[in-house]
Amino acid sequence: MNLLKTILQSKLTFILLIFLTIFYVIFQTKIIKYQSIYNKDNKTFIGKVEKKRETNYGYSLTLKSKEDLIVYIKEFSYQLGDYVKIIGELKEPSSNSVFNNFNYKDYLNNQKIFYVLDAQEIKLIKRNDNLIYTLKNILLNYINNFKSKNYLKTFLLGDTSYLDSEVYESYQINGVSHLLSISSIHISLLTIILSFFLKKIKLNKILSDIILLSFVYFFMILTSIPISVLRIFIYGVSSFFNKLLKLNISSLKLFLLTTLITLWINPFYLYQKGFIYSYSISLILIINKNNISGNYFIKLFKLSMISFLFSLPFNIYFNYSINLLSIIYNLFFVPIFTIILFPMAFLVLVFPFLDNIYYYLLEFVNKISFFLNKIDFSILIFRKINVFILIIYLIILSYIIYSLFKRKKHGVFLLILILTIHYNINYILNEDYFVMIDVSQGDSSLFYSNNKCILVDTGGLYNKVVSKNTITMLKSFGIKKIDILFLTHGDYDHMGDAIYFIEHFKVDRVIFNNNKYNDLEERLIKILNNKKIKYEKGIRNRELILNNLWIKLLNFSYEDENDSSLVMYMLFKKYKIIMMGDASTKTEGDILNYYDLNEVDFLKVGHHGSRTSTSKDFIQIVNPKYALISVGKNNRYHHPNKEVLDNLKDSKIYRTDKNGSIMFKIENNKLKIETCSP
Repeated sequence: MNLLKTILQSKLTFILLIFLTIFYVIFQTKIIKYQSIYNKDNKTFIGKVEKKRETNYGYSLTLKSKEDLIVYIKEFSYQLGDYVKIIGELKEPSSNSVFNNFNYKDYLNNQKIFYVLDAQEIKLIKRNDNLIYTLKNILLNYINNFKSKNYLKTFLLGDTSYLDSEVYESYQINGVSHLLSISSIHISLLTIILSFFLKKIKLNKILSDIILLSFVYFFMILTSIPISVLRIFIYGVSSFFNKLLKLNISSLKLFLLTTLITLWINPFYLYQKGFIYSYSISLILIINKNNISGNYFIKLFKLSMISFLFSLPFNIYFNYSINLLSIIYNLFFVPIFTIILFPMAFLVLVFPFLDNIYYYLLEFVNKISFFLNKIDFSILIFRKINVFILIIYLIILSYIIYSLFKRKKHGVFLLILILTIHYNINYILNEDYFVMIDVSQGDSSLFYSNNKCILVDTGGLYNKVVSKNTITMLKSFGIKKIDILFLTHGDYDHMGDAIYFIEHFKVDRVIFNNNKYNDLEERLIKILNNKKIKYEKGIRNRELILNNLWIKLLNFSYEDENDSSLVMYMLFKKYKIIMMGDASTKTEGDILNYYDLNEVDFLKVGHHGSRTSTSKDFIQIVNPKYALISVGKNNRYHHPNKEVLDNLKDSKIYRTDKNGSIMFKIENNKLKIETCSP
């Protein structure tokens, strides 16, 4: 026992363990190239239903088989733990097709999931006979009878996917979304309650600790092993044996040991946001535990401040923004969630008559969160950083937190200086680029010149995903506002997401085409008036200049909305660009009659490559070096048309369905092209 104590107390032991773990993680995640045991010819799969959740189009299942699969199916009537036979078609998961957005393929690959399965047929092989799955099914079926079912599933089963996306996003903007996931706060509350009853029956300490650890383990399995609960369990077991064997290992070393064990269990945890936030913030709190004193609210403020400061670079790295008021918001939301909403979820299960009260209480709290979202002066957008800069940030912030508790003010000034430089970095870099953004079957393009930018159309898919992706990309580029939003015409695939975009991102001015406003445009104008955003019609021959970008409008007015699209002729440094909107061959002919457009560098092809646009005569005259086509993958219109592609045979063609978003950077009058292939 003394030998074990000596080994575990030795710094050399932990240094060796750290290096061994680093080598193991690199070997497992970077050197070994994991491959699927399946190929696309496989059609039949047998496995256990591990997880299920409802989607807009049916159900998403996690199937435990020879290799895990994500299954998409329209109808599903079986239970968790059931063994099923599924017939379907394997597809590779898509990568992000918009720069700096969530990469679904990498996310699944880090869980050793290499295919998604579009299921056509499902058949039950064997009913579930596992106790945990049985309890989950009973709980799910029972919860489904409640009005507040989505909230109960979130708090009791640890699955935030049941929440409305706008609700979750609202808490995320306010910097308090961690309260919607099961964390150490929730586990501590449950174990405190259980400890109270164990003391009442006067169990000895060892037996009480075993029961508490067993409860945490059971809860962890029931909630599908959230990373924060795994951390609590491993740390709890380590602490138990530390006390039992009187090893006298410090809490910091126990936490380090917990982290190393976690990574040996699954080295791919290192790439999960949950692991990074949970373990890094827990580490900094343990280091500063002696500084966290005072009454409940003083402790809460100090915890909130330390968590905010140390999570700041992670928020910049993952979300490209921070909310300065999140420290204050945590003082309000943490007590409400931990003392009222989370415990009340258990009470609702026992006393169903509380369901309506619980539901409306949560809806009221949600409204407060949405209201706070409108206070946007505290939300700062920062350009994307790499891992090296992230590490530098963390080192500096560790020093700043230390200096704050030592009452050294220079730490605060250092933080303000760094954030100020980072916040204004776009003014220093002087960049020129434009991006054709993948918005599926729609249109959207960004033009940026020395911290001035315009957006041409927003796209629209009836689900706001398009604008969310675009906004994420803009933030990652350090863009804080759109100077002018051009809406080429009133079709949904070009401006359907404009309302959402304007409600969630700053826009100075909007320019429509020169036709009569349609219903969609009228709805948008109401929002513009409410937000006091200027708007106008795009009159032909109107010229605008934004730094190195010169724009001239060439559009005519017709009865047809597509023909009346804003047509934009641009000179971006030395490059000539034409943006055609959905203009047809009729518009093309009129433009050629009025303007001399010989030899352009870029043509944004009209109407997604429809046969009604991009005539042979037009192409022969403008003769673009590059043809850009914004088009959805496997779209029902079969765009782009073969005849159009033939007309463009002498141009280099870029298509969003094949290339994803495409960025054209102009550096030293040379062109650099990057794609974000799906």
